Amino acid sequence: MVQFYNLHPFGSQRVVPCKQEPAHFCCGQDVLFVASTAASCRVEVFAVREQGRCEALGSFATLGPVLRMAHSSAGDYLVTIEEKSKATFLRAYMNWRCMSAGSSRVCVRMVGHKMEESYSGTLKEQMSVVEMPLSDPPLCISCCPVNGDLLVGCKNKLVMFCLKYRVINQNLTVLDFERSLILHIDNLIPAEVAFCARHIAITAELDVLILKLELVQQSADRTEQCAQQVSAPEKAVDGGSPSTHPLQLELDEFVICQKPVELLGEESKLCEIPITLESTELPTADTKQFQVQYLLFRRFAPDHSPFGFCEETKLHSVQLLPIYQTAAYEETENKRKLLSLFCFFSLPHVGYLYSVGKLVELISTYQYSEKSEQAVLTPQFLHVITSQNLQCFTVRCSAAAARGEDPYIDTTVKACPPVTLDVCTLRMQLFIGPRAICHFKNHIILLTKADTEDITERRKPTRRMLSRKADSVKSRTNSESEPGWNLYIINTVSTIQLYREMVDYSRTYENVKTESCIHLLSEAHLLVRAAIMDPHFLKSDEKENLLRAFRESCAFLGDCYSRFDTKDYHLALPYYRMSGLSMTEVLKRLVSEGDEIQTYERGFIFYLTHSLNEDSNEELSK
Repeated sequence: MVQFYNLHPFGSQRVVPCKQEPAHFCCGQDVLFVASTAASCRVEVFAVREQGRCEALGSFATLGPVLRMAHSSAGDYLVTIEEKSKATFLRAYMNWRCMSAGSSRVCVRMVGHKMEESYSGTLKEQMSVVEMPLSDPPLCISCCPVNGDLLVGCKNKLVMFCLKYRVINQNLTVLDFERSLILHIDNLIPAEVAFCARHIAITAELDVLILKLELVQQSADRTEQCAQQVSAPEKAVDGGSPSTHPLQLELDEFVICQKPVELLGEESKLCEIPITLESTELPTADTKQFQVQYLLFRRFAPDHSPFGFCEETKLHSVQLLPIYQTAAYEETENKRKLLSLFCFFSLPHVGYLYSVGKLVELISTYQYSEKSEQAVLTPQFLHVITSQNLQCFTVRCSAAAARGEDPYIDTTVKACPPVTLDVCTLRMQLFIGPRAICHFKNHIILLTKADTEDITERRKPTRRMLSRKADSVKSRTNSESEPGWNLYIINTVSTIQLYREMVDYSRTYENVKTESCIHLLSEAHLLVRAAIMDPHFLKSDEKENLLRAFRESCAFLGDCYSRFDTKDYHLALPYYRMSGLSMTEVLKRLVSEGDEIQTYERGFIFYLTHSLNEDSNEELSK
């Protein structure tokens, strides 16, 4: 069940000053890339400053219209799938920041091409375009946020390129790629892929497959054995007796639908999708050998209607979201230790969030109020666009990650709201024609485009203005020629501001002592906890405020579990302990300004009993 609270997670919004209508866009490292429509074949680059202010850094030409694009923080490169003369090309743009410094020089080279030292003087001052030829047209791409490796989806296979740092001389290191691995996947045309820390998520129209590449010993026998194990299901799929051939002819007149299925962990091997690994990198002493571990397979059934199958019932917005260990935040990004990994994917009317770390399980299901177009997952929120709204949902990533990081959670020492806590909708913001969305840091990038009839309806003159036919024709012509699109940067409010609003909102339920008060305070607690687990937390100016809000939220939850008649009354003890309050301070919270003692339930007795029986140096007054 999805609860709704009318809060305000969205702050100010600004319009990105694009010169041409955007076709695709992506962002990273405080930079926004906008690929224009087919007419111009250019990518505009904007620096995103505080409060969403955009500063144009420049633009560069592409080979053809951009079909897909992605940015990698590791390596700071932009990769695109472009089309020219009905052929698709895969290209990576390196050192593109030279373009903003005024340099117009561009070096185009093939992937793996040896660069001579004579180029060292010019490579520093120009953008490099790396061409990556493929035997099959590229369909989708994803960059690993951990090490910058690139995964490319083609028909019946995935190709992995490893990011390499090639040292030309002591003054110059150049980025390049090496084609290292091909995953041959029979009978699968990937629509989208996601790649993170050797985990791969693939979606077709109605199928989802999540894999992990495991390192194995560097042995030829072992490698051959792994390939045979992974390919084994292929026999079960293709194997059939000749007697089934006449039956197949009879069934050609029908549309056969697969039954919905969900296979988790070891059971996902039964999905009958064989995968064969082909290593393509040059063998060296450091060559890595992999085997495939199946993590999840899910197949959905198409929607039925009297007029046939709904073609719009397709999966979209697959994403892998990593959360790192808090203790590793001071280290460099390449050395951060992965704590938890989550996978999100969505159908038009429902979204699914899975944990795919040590344990593969479904965490949350999101029911949308209307058909969704796209969604983006963050550690704090899930943002979904529909035909008329930008919706903001809460997520349970921090609750799941906290349990993986701290073994004392769910004991009498520490607590955390459960992963199974119902998600809620914080806001539905009205927009006309949302088409695409992406997110980085505290910014949401939203492309809107109104249909022609919407523009005409908005600009339609009143009846008094339709007295002359010429005026009517002129008004309609102007409406149809209006572009009707905008690219917005929407700033999300600070964690502290939204936390305060949630706490204030919860007080409307405090007197009636309902579960809604506990639910909203739990949401506020998880919001702050997610911010503390963010990699940029140690660099944040709000560090002390966040820690103070965290302790305060623990105290509020302790109050609820001590005063409310709830089955989870025992949680008053760990929440009060996490708040840092002494027993004297807790007792003072039970006395109102009029010195009237608040009513208390089993939770307070549970806290008091355990606290009095513990060895403590605290001296209690009468």
